[in-house]
Amino acid sequence: MEQLAPVIEEPRIKNKHTDDLIDHYWGSINYVTSLIKSSELKAGLILTFYGILLNFIYQSWGMLIKEISSDVLFDVLVGLWFICTGASIFFSVRCFMPKIEGNYDKNIFFFGDVISKFGNIKEFARTFYTVSLDEDLLFEQLGEQIYIISKIAAWKFRNVKRAIYLLALGLFLLLVVVVYFILMTF
Repeated sequence: MEQLAPVIEEPRIKNKHTDDLIDHYWGSINYVTSLIKSSELKAGLILTFYGILLNFIYQSWGMLIKEISSDVLFDVLVGLWFICTGASIFFSVRCFMPKIEGNYDKNIFFFGDVISKFGNIKEFARTFYTVSLDEDLLFEQLGEQIYIISKIAAWKFRNVKRAIYLLALGLFLLLVVVVYFILMTF
């Protein structure tokens, strides 16, 4: 009597390109995360520029006060420049503020949910494993995470855009102040 070899069943794969899809989703997450880092780098460069500029102005302030003691137009221009600079610094600093989007369903890829919505470490590990086995649920969770971090990246870039716009306006006003100062001292 001939013995039959046991039949090994291949696991049922819904999508034969699952590995490619996982790479695509994680690549998207990494791309959006790099955009967040880029916005924070730009905000940091703006703040560094302001640090150098304000230091230079602070060191020159004594000379400016002696030359123009009470000129209303000069004071208005400096005031407008100060408002633009303050607002630009505000939006730059705001870019560094942590932005957490918490009004969504729990997600195994969000650190806040991991520690607060999935029970203890063992319960989370079981949930993570279960979700990882279910392709539809896994890709849904990854897609939701991409959406959430994209929303955060867009918010940070709006702040950087405002900071850059106000920086440009402030530099224009500063140029006007310098030209006005030069004309007044002659």
